[in-house]
Amino acid sequence: MNRYTETDIRAVKLGEYIVESGATVRKAAQVFGISKSTVHKDVTDRLRQIDPVLCRMVKAVLEENKAQRHIRGGMATKLKYSEIEAKKRIIQAK
Repeated sequence: MNRYTETDIRAVKLGEYIVESGATVRKAAQVFGISKSTVHKDVTDRLRQIDPVLCRMVKAVLEENKAQRHIRGGMATKLKYSEIEAKKRIIQAK
């Protein structure tokens, strides 16, 4: 009989959440109230031993998120500086 620990159950729940929502490690950590390191450990090491198929699905989502990371960062930077420029224009108009 195979007994799963609370950690194993959490790893499966994390994996299912990431696959269903497409969430990043950071977002999953925030939702589950644990650290990013714990999420990463759960969905890579522990999940591989518990459910290899789910682990591969999670890996695909995380790789996609990683590939898009630089785009999201660039968009955030662009938004930040466009807001700063808008504030400058408002101040200059006064």
